Amino acid sequence: MGTVMLGTEVAKAMKERLIQRTEALKERGTEPKLAILRVGARPDDLSYERGAKKRMELTGIGCQVTELPEDVSQRELEEALEALNRDPSVHGILVFRPLPGHLDEEPLKSLIDPVKDVDCLSPVNIAKVFSGDDSGYAPCTPEAVMEMLDHYGIDPKGKKVTVIGRSMVVGKPLAMLLLKRHATVTICHTRTEDLTGTCRAADILIAAAGKAKMVTAPMAGEGAVVVDVGINVDEDGHLCGDVDFEAVEPKASLISPVPRGVGSVTTSVLAAHVVRAAQAVCGKRKKE
Repeated sequence: MGTVMLGTEVAKAMKERLIQRTEALKERGTEPKLAILRVGARPDDLSYERGAKKRMELTGIGCQVTELPEDVSQRELEEALEALNRDPSVHGILVFRPLPGHLDEEPLKSLIDPVKDVDCLSPVNIAKVFSGDDSGYAPCTPEAVMEMLDHYGIDPKGKKVTVIGRSMVVGKPLAMLLLKRHATVTICHTRTEDLTGTCRAADILIAAAGKAKMVTAPMAGEGAVVVDVGINVDEDGHLCGDVDFEAVEPKASLISPVPRGVGSVTTSVLAAHVVRAAQAVCGKRKKE
């Protein structure tokens, strides 16, 4: 039976470090603040927003929400984002996606200030992730996976790591973060031949496909580390991941659950990015 990697434990450890950094900023006259830009009121957006606001409060970071009606025009949305770009009290901006169908996300990617883009919407930050430039911000979920591995003492260096999923939100940037740490990375997807065999050969298996319980026992090697990034609802209406936890746990050396896994760390990474952005502003002000 594998050791369960609880994201709540990782978030707790990160919280103490973040509080120290936040207090140091406030002593120097900088109050770090996150601005959330949300269109409409989707239940999943509201759920994440509650978690983000709570995490910011617990770590001493301010949080403001700009809520726009679901029928907002493209121009009004872009104007709201530009206003946050210009606001000197805002250090990080999080735009909730996906947007309603009548809105185009593409212009926002170029419009958002890369310095305030704390969840990697801007192509500037995406390019930095792919080039290994630490000055940018990786998407919060891939970085949360790395935080979890670090917390539990799992060094990906030299390890065979298989990532199921190739999205720009998780799979591809996560592969880049792992490569930077000298892992040997394989990305799998729906057209991968012998998906089961490829996954079973991995020392570290990371599921980020968005399909409930798709990773079954035959897909996990004995003693593998299994990280579940998926968030789904099963046939009984219960929250579950991409991994069939009960079936895979006996084979894994370490395994993350859903809920209380990677998702618990994501808002802590978001908070860390806001603090980094505020520190950059504080450092620039000091030089001036």
